Amino acid sequence: MAEARRRVRAWLLALACGSIPCTVWGAAPAPLTLEAAVGLAMENSYRIRELKLGVRRSRLYLKARQAQLKSSVSMDLVVPQFEGVSDYKWNSNLRRNEIVRQNTRLWEMGLSVSQPLVLFGTPTDGYLSLNSRINRYDQAEGDDDISSYYNRHYLQFEQPLFRPNELRNDLEEAELSLEREDLEFLEDQVELIDDVADQFYDVLAVAQQEEVLAADVEVLEDLLTAARDRADRDSLRHMETVQVQIELENAKEALRANQRDQRVESDRLRQRIGMEEGQPIDVEASTRLTPLEVDLDEALGYGLSLRPAMRLHDISIREQEIDVENTKGDGGPHVDLEMTYGLEKQDEGLRQLWDQYDNSYSVGVRVSLPVWDWGRRQAEVEAERLGLRETELRKTETQESIAQEIVNAVTDLLEFQRRTLSMRENSARARQMMRVSAEQYRQGRLSLQDALRAASTQKETDLAFLDAYLGYRRAVLNLAVVTHFDFETGAPLLDRLTPDPG
Repeated sequence: MAEARRRVRAWLLALACGSIPCTVWGAAPAPLTLEAAVGLAMENSYRIRELKLGVRRSRLYLKARQAQLKSSVSMDLVVPQFEGVSDYKWNSNLRRNEIVRQNTRLWEMGLSVSQPLVLFGTPTDGYLSLNSRINRYDQAEGDDDISSYYNRHYLQFEQPLFRPNELRNDLEEAELSLEREDLEFLEDQVELIDDVADQFYDVLAVAQQEEVLAADVEVLEDLLTAARDRADRDSLRHMETVQVQIELENAKEALRANQRDQRVESDRLRQRIGMEEGQPIDVEASTRLTPLEVDLDEALGYGLSLRPAMRLHDISIREQEIDVENTKGDGGPHVDLEMTYGLEKQDEGLRQLWDQYDNSYSVGVRVSLPVWDWGRRQAEVEAERLGLRETELRKTETQESIAQEIVNAVTDLLEFQRRTLSMRENSARARQMMRVSAEQYRQGRLSLQDALRAASTQKETDLAFLDAYLGYRRAVLNLAVVTHFDFETGAPLLDRLTPDPG
C-alpha cells in the first residue's frame, strides 16, 4: 500500500508540473524532488493525520457492528448476594401484611450463547440464544438454614416487530461512516496537493521571471558595449551610453528585487512542506506545452460522477432517511415476541439436581400502542423530514456549483491554452526582432530609442508568455481537481488515490 501511495504522489506531481521536469535541489547531496516535497507535506499535515485517525476509528466501529452479527458468549455471576432486611409480606393465613425479616444468601451463575438472526443476508433484529443458569438459595429460619438448588437450560427466541431494525441500521450507518471518512480523506489529499502545487507555481514563477530579467540585463549590457563603441567613434553620442547605463541599473535592480521575492516564496514553500529552515530550493523548468482537447459535456459527466462531494451528499441523505425511520419508530406501535423452551430442575440436594428434568417453556407477546402524546411524535417525524429535504436541497446546490466550476475551468483552460500558444510565437518574434535591432544599432542604422524599445518589448513579451503558461498549468491542475479526472493521462484521480489502510 505504501508503494501505491508513492505512485499516487508521483502521478499528482506530474499532473501539477505537466510536461515541466521539476526538480528541487536541497543542501544535502541527494536532490529533493517535488514528489518528495509533497510527501513531506502529506506526512506533516495535521489535517491528513486527523483524517487517517478518523478512517481507522470508523473501521473499528464497522468491525464492532459486524461483530454484532456473530455469536457472542456471556457469563454473569452472583458470588454471592446477601440480604438481611425486613419487609412487608402478605400472610395468606392471617389475611394481612406483616413485617417479615429475611436472611437469605444467593449464589448464581449464568452462561449464554447468543446469535443474531440473519435472513437472506439481512439481520432481522431478533436473537436466538442458548442459556444455562444454576443457583443456590439459602434461607435462615431461626437456627435452621434451608437450602435449595435450581438449574435450567433453555433456548430463547426474541423478535421485535413493527419497529426500526436497529442491527441493520447500526451496521449500515457504520458502513456509511467509513465510506465518508475514506472520501473525505481522498478529498483532502487532493486539496493538499493542489495547495502545495499552487505554492510551487509561485516559486516557479519568480524562478522563470529571474531568467527573463537576467536575459534583459544581458541584452542591455550588449547595448551598452555597442553604445560605448559608438561613443568612442563619435563623442556626441556619449549621452547614449549614460541612457543605456540607467536602463541597465534599473534592470539589475529589478533582478535583485525578483531574487528577494524568490527567497520569500521559497521560504513559504519550505514552511508549507515542512523542510528544514535555510535549506535552499532551486527550481528548473522548461515551458513545453501539448495542447489538450476537452469536451465540456464529458468534463461535466466526470465531475458529477467522480467528485466525492456528490457521494457525500448521498451518504448524508441516507443517514437522514435512517433518522426519519428511527424517529417514526420511537413512540410508535410495536410488538415484542419472546419464547423459551428448555429443561429445569429444583431440589434441596445438589446431586439430585441433574436427574429427571421438568419441561419448561414460556411465550410472551408485549404490545405497545401509543394513545396520546400531544403531537410530540408527529412533530419530531416532520422535523426529521424537513432535515432530509434540506439535505436534498444542499445536494442540488452542490451539483449546480460543481457544474459551474467545471464550465469555468474548461473555459479558463482553453483560453490560457490559446494565449500560451499565441504568446509563444510572439515571444519568438520579439527575440528575433531584438537580435536584428541590436545588430542594426551596432551598424548605426537604428536609433538607441528604437533599440531600447525592442529590448523592452522582448522582456514584456517573455513575461506575458510566462504569465500565460503558468496560467495554463494552473488551469490544467484546476480542471483535474474540479472533475477528479486527469485529461492529460485520461484516467480518473480516484483510481490513483488510495485511502489509508489503517
